[in-house]
Parts: sequence; structure tokens; C-alpha cells
Amino acid sequence: MSRFLLPALIRGSALLVALLSLGVTLWTGVEERGAALAFGALVLVGELARWSGAGVREAAPLGAAGGLSYALLGENAGRVSHHGAFQVVAVVLGACLLGSVPHLARGEGQALDHLARRILTVAFAAVCFQPLYGEGAFRDWIGPAYALLLLALLVLTALCGAVLAAASAHCRTRWPFGPLLREELRGLLGIGSAVCATGAVMALAVAVAGLWALPVFSVPLLLTQLSLRRYAAVRSTYRQTIASLARATEVAGYTPPGHARRVAALSRAVGRDLGLTEPELTVLEHAALMHDIGQLSLVDPVPAGATAGLPAEQQRRIALLGGAVVRQTGVDARVAVVVERQADSCREQPLPARIVRAVNAYEEKARDAGPGGSLQALEELRLAAEYAPDVVESLARVLSRDGLMSPAVG
Repeated sequence: MSRFLLPALIRGSALLVALLSLGVTLWTGVEERGAALAFGALVLVGELARWSGAGVREAAPLGAAGGLSYALLGENAGRVSHHGAFQVVAVVLGACLLGSVPHLARGEGQALDHLARRILTVAFAAVCFQPLYGEGAFRDWIGPAYALLLLALLVLTALCGAVLAAASAHCRTRWPFGPLLREELRGLLGIGSAVCATGAVMALAVAVAGLWALPVFSVPLLLTQLSLRRYAAVRSTYRQTIASLARATEVAGYTPPGHARRVAALSRAVGRDLGLTEPELTVLEHAALMHDIGQLSLVDPVPAGATAGLPAEQQRRIALLGGAVVRQTGVDARVAVVVERQADSCREQPLPARIVRAVNAYEEKARDAGPGGSLQALEELRLAAEYAPDVVESLARVLSRDGLMSPAVG
């Protein structure tokens, strides 16, 4: 129930705030239209340049910084602003709606969740600042004290945004909320800190220099966003290269088609369930893709590539040869360590190696077992001493949560 209730609550709250803000703004009229147009254009540019790649903490940092700076704008070139919180939300809403049109046309399903979070975070910042500023509560806050006030409000807003993002991801994927929230909070140290700093600097600069300060301070963040997109493209190419290397065992007939890909996907899900960070998940995924590459050294292929049933010494030999191959490819050395140690005793293995070993054994045992094969494979893993119990139970949770568990027979 909560899986559907929480997203509906977030979207419903955003819709209510949006309608109220639009109604009040249309009734009272737009104050200081030049500033509203300038900030609206800035948010629009940021939304049009929004990035929809996987693992993105802030898809539109320029749009976020522009909306938050408008929410915390107290003066424009030395003149007190009177736009208020409702107008802030209305302007950001209009810009986000226009900027979301291309993304919705491409069928990006998370555009609505992104829009809801943007509205709620900007509304939170505006409500915290605009009414108090209008009443003169911050009149005596000058110099560093005023700048620290804006930064504190932006950090508080970023924390609220992280909670909303983690809650939405939890309901969408059914992954544990705690690790998702920790990952969002870690993301605040990167692009999140840049958004907060740029939002505060924009608000302070416009207060002194006027709207001409917006393009000056928005260009660095836009260039950062473009650089991140190029970096993500390089990472995507790097992963494709690793996946191609992993398919060498399939092309040579040592492992069944799709085995490495299935083990990698399931290992990543188990790692996320156990609370691994994003860099650790990347190492885990790459190691899972290449975990069988040591089989290329065998003269006679193992039937169906099933290494889980081999003697311990032969498993260790294949693992060490695989690690040596991985090191020769120039892949991250941590990936080679996981590949090398997947055949060690589970008490001596690092967590990623324990995950790869258990998931690989499960995939080998369950793929040809027919109805009830998943339950039978899990039971065999639970009874075997060489597989870590916490990893096996996590695997069971992931399979049950994702609907991959075959029903019991009889």
C-alpha cells in the first residue's frame, strides 16, 4: 500500500501547492516581471538541458540553482523585492512545465516525479524565506551573517529534497530506504553542494548587481553539467567494454548466453539491499560481469559453465586466472580482487566477493531447474557452508521483492 500511497502523496502535495500558487499569482498579478522573466528563463534553460542518465543525483543543477536563488531573492540591485513565495512557485512551475515537454515527448517516465520534487523543494525554501524577509526579520542580517543564513536555508532545503528523492526511489524500486537516503546524502557533497553554493551566490549577486549577474554565475554550473554528461558517456563506454570482454566466455562456448549479465544485475540488486555505496556497486557489477573470464584458460569447458560444483582447488585456480586476466585489461584493480577472491572461504572474502559467489551459484542451480527451481536453489545455498548466510537471505529478499521467486510446488 505504501508503495503507491507515498508517491501519490508527494504528487498530490506538489499539485496542491502548484494550483494554489498559480491561483494566487493570477489573482494578485505578477510583481517585478523583469526579474520573474529572467529567473524563469534561467530555470527553463536548466530544465531543457536536464540529464536523464542513470544514477543522477541532480538531473538539472542549473534549474535547481535558479529556482532556489529566486526563492531566496530579497533585493534586486539594491531595491527590495516583493514577489513573494506564491509567485516564486508559479514562475518555477511554468518554466519546469515548458522544460519538461521534450522529456515527456521522449517518454521519460520520471519527469513527473522530478517536477513534483522541484516544486516542493522550491516552495519549502520560498516559504522559509520570503514571508520573514517581507516582515523585515532579516533586516539586521548583513555581510557574512546574511550569506550564512542563505546557505543554511539551502542546505536544509537540500536535505528535504534528498528525503523526497530517496522516498520516491524506494517506492519505485522497493529498495531499502536507508541505503537510498545515505546515497542521496552522499550526493549532496558533490553536485548538491555546487547547487547550494551557486543558488546563494546568485541571490547575493543579484541583490547588488541586478539581473546581469545571472548569466555570469550560471555559466560555470552549466559547464559543470555538460562536463558531467561527458564523464557519464565515458563511463557508459567503459561499462560496455567490460560487458564485451565478459561475453568472450559466451562466444567461446564456456558459459550460457546471458549468464554474466544476469549475475551482474542480481549481484547489484543484492549489493544495494546490503547497503553498498554507488562506487562499491560499480565495482561489484564489473566483477560480476567478468567473474567467469578465468574459464578461458581451461582446455575443456566446464559443462554449462557451472563452476559452483567444481572442487575448491579448481574453483580457486579459475578465480586466480580470471583476476590475472582482469588486471591485464586495465580495469580497476578492485574488480580483479573480487574476481580472484570469489573462491576463498566466505569468512575471508570481502563482501562483494561473497555476493558474486552466492549469486553465481544461485543462477547456475536455478536456471535449468524448472518450476520451484528458485526455492530449491536458495535452500541449497542456505544449507551449504561456503555461502555467507547474510548474502543468501539478502538474495531471497531481492528475488521475492522483484517477483523472481518461483512459487512452491505441491
